[in-house]
Amino acid sequence: MTSDKEKQYKEHEVVDIKEVDPVQHAVGDFGWWQFWIAFSLSLLKFPIAWHQLAIIFLAAKTPFKCDDNVIHTNLTIDDRCSTRDLITGDIVACNRFIYDRSVFQETINTEWNLVCGRYQLSNVAQSVFMLGVLIGNVLFGVFADKYGRKLPMIFSIVLLLVAGIGTSLAPWYELFLPLRFATAVAIGGLMITSFVLTMEVLGGKWRTIVSTLHHIPFNLGHTSMGLIAYFLRNWRQFQLAITLPALLFLSYWWVIPESPRWLLAMGRKKEACKILTTGAEHNKRKLNSNFENLMEIKTEKIEENKANLFDLFRTSNLRTKTLAVFFNWAVCGLCFYGLAQYMGEIGGNIFINVAASGLIELPGAFLCIYFMEYFGRRNTLLSANLITALACILITFLPQNSEMEHFKFILASLGIVGSSIAFPTIYLFSGELFPTVVRNVGIGTASMCARIGSIVAPFVSSLGIINVYLPPLVFGTFPLVGAVLCLLLPETKGSQLPVTIDDGEKFGLKKKVQPSKSTNGTTNIGFVADEQL
Repeated sequence: MTSDKEKQYKEHEVVDIKEVDPVQHAVGDFGWWQFWIAFSLSLLKFPIAWHQLAIIFLAAKTPFKCDDNVIHTNLTIDDRCSTRDLITGDIVACNRFIYDRSVFQETINTEWNLVCGRYQLSNVAQSVFMLGVLIGNVLFGVFADKYGRKLPMIFSIVLLLVAGIGTSLAPWYELFLPLRFATAVAIGGLMITSFVLTMEVLGGKWRTIVSTLHHIPFNLGHTSMGLIAYFLRNWRQFQLAITLPALLFLSYWWVIPESPRWLLAMGRKKEACKILTTGAEHNKRKLNSNFENLMEIKTEKIEENKANLFDLFRTSNLRTKTLAVFFNWAVCGLCFYGLAQYMGEIGGNIFINVAASGLIELPGAFLCIYFMEYFGRRNTLLSANLITALACILITFLPQNSEMEHFKFILASLGIVGSSIAFPTIYLFSGELFPTVVRNVGIGTASMCARIGSIVAPFVSSLGIINVYLPPLVFGTFPLVGAVLCLLLPETKGSQLPVTIDDGEKFGLKKKVQPSKSTNGTTNIGFVADEQL
């Protein structure tokens, strides 16, 4: 039954009240108000990139040798990690080392002797960091739904400052590890709160465009990290330098508004109205006299979702698509972060390698928009996976000598380009494949799969100690499998989004089924944060 408020609104508007989005009605899909919010929040990608990739310089590979003041003669094992006891003549583990400090004055490896039997501890530090990002995504996702987007975001910035500065002062590895974990939780919180807030002020095609361009500062942060490390060769100074800029983001408490969509969902109509009125003024849009009635109507129609993650696995077609999507997310996390770390180990100038690999990612964002628009989501993801797979597998055919370092760099960079295209593609692709009733939980779980890939990535990069061809072989094999699994997924470009679980099961089958309408008459997509993101 039509309410009195709906009738009152319809007397002034020749539109179906159920189809009106109060946020877009007030501020439009995109204007100067949304631009400054999206631009300001995208700057958070700089510290996100710096801290996620910092291990490249914090634990930079440093030549070393044993320092036991003895002559190493006739040793049958690596003489960097062992020496001969002068009394018994037995070969024993080395406990003092001399490091080549011509490039880096101090790293966590040189300060805490994370070499030989302890070399995996630097990989543990990175895996613990990625685990912290995963937990930060989950925790702050819950906080953002309960307390709004803005307050958890500011709390993440404060936590980043405290934990990041504490990490730079840590006197022991045992303290460094939990502080770095806390830094990662803050980074995970920043990722999800900033991205959700950005998406919730946008509408129409701008969600797709901005969600892709939103990651460009991440690429710039990746590039600038090489420059920062070039001037700061001590890991403590470097850690401090990538943390202190977060002080500037404390100003976002006054600069960035709360999400009006969240305020409406919580029934806080007056606060939402004030924010949207300000946004409308900045975008030079006029609001009619019944705008507050529209918001109240939409607030009254909010209903609780009862679908859950397990619904994605109850039926065969939806289960197949879900598993294929989850695997591709894991591949993106493994290859992007793994190859970024691998770039610091392939030889040559580490500063140029890292800076150049960040620059090479930039075209990926623009190519991604073009390819998804003209070739579809599935073909773009499949092709990106094949590019990464081919580039990494070709590395295994190169001989191991200094003359091949440039070719390794080019191929590894090409692999990163493929991953930088695949990441935003799989995010949008997932949002269009998962039904509305489980879209947020589906993408959130998929993002966790990307974190699992990134947790494993540093250990894959270090497989070069066993065999130099193992890292590129692993980085090439997984996206190849991901490309094959793409063949199981339907194209979603131009399709009506599935709403119910039944729609999701039938979506992509030979018989085309139109998705049913949701209770509020809309098929709007929900958003959560990305993995570089």
